[in-house]
Amino acid sequence: MMMSFLKTLLFFGPACLTLTAPASHNNFFYHDFLKGNANKEIHFSGVKLHVDSAQPSVSAVGGGNTTIPCRFWYEPELGSQRKVRVKWSWLPAAGGHETDVLVAIGSHCRSFGDFRGRVQLRQDFPEDAALVMMTLQLNDTGRYRCEVVDGLEDGSTSVYLELSGVVFPYQHARGHYQFSFRGAQQACKEQDATLATFTQLFQSWKEGLNWCNAGWLADGTVQYPITRPRVPCGGHGLVPGVRSYGRRHLQLHRYDVFCFSSSLRGKVYYLQPSHKMTLTEAQRACQEDGAEVAKVGQLYAAWKLTGLDRCDAGWLADGSVRYPITRPRRNCGPPEPGVRSFGFPPPQHKYGVYCYKSGGK
Repeated sequence: MMMSFLKTLLFFGPACLTLTAPASHNNFFYHDFLKGNANKEIHFSGVKLHVDSAQPSVSAVGGGNTTIPCRFWYEPELGSQRKVRVKWSWLPAAGGHETDVLVAIGSHCRSFGDFRGRVQLRQDFPEDAALVMMTLQLNDTGRYRCEVVDGLEDGSTSVYLELSGVVFPYQHARGHYQFSFRGAQQACKEQDATLATFTQLFQSWKEGLNWCNAGWLADGTVQYPITRPRVPCGGHGLVPGVRSYGRRHLQLHRYDVFCFSSSLRGKVYYLQPSHKMTLTEAQRACQEDGAEVAKVGQLYAAWKLTGLDRCDAGWLADGSVRYPITRPRRNCGPPEPGVRSFGFPPPQHKYGVYCYKSGGK
């Protein structure tokens, strides 16, 4: 009798201690385990829990909403509904640690960190564990893992969330190779963008991005995309591709940066002036029109996402002068579509201006 009790203790003791301890720092644990779940069973033999997603990746746009699919089922099928624990976690595209997004048990649900208030379970049917995400942010990209736990049974699946948008190279007003990694992060943020990931840069290279200056990426590496090999960019002997300097020192080394913009929650437009303007006059003109001078990321997003095409150079908020071309033509720069740059001319020089008016105005 005593030996039988010890064997039972050895079997259930460690497992119970593990599963009744907090699953993570949020202290949201599976209270129903020792109650035997909905069917009053601690485990069920001969039944397999399956978890799967309908697709390996989901694409969306910044500021919008999306649903990341996940469903679970049993083989053989069970006759009654069971209460399970659903946990969503996120591994950022830039790398780092996996963090909690949402945990749900039955009708009880809790979200965490920057996801708080922006995520919920869809629950269109009993086995639906899809994650609904609202007001997507530029740094929401990455791999999302859906884990379902039923007693001692568990399963998981992963889906990659990517945002549709545009990658653009950016340099300091003082010239090339001025940004540390932290400076690069701040520069992208100021232009309504975020640091591009390698996946985003690689996709842009496949779409024709050709840039010979090395720039920071979100993972701390420094790379640049080349579609037409040439002497200043590694020589003619190297094949086209994304060239990498590898991981660099985040404080000591200085480079340009590749930024990523995905959303445009307003309108970018060229303010037709009666005369060209200095930077100060351009700022005043946009304000009088109920707008503000557009940021570089906003101009690129308007060019990429809405097809903005204008062969007129105009001031932007950072003091640079640029113009967007979707239909290349004579006297409008190179034969490829793109955002042309005049660099950072003296603020007393005169140009037009690109204004940005938010959706609420």
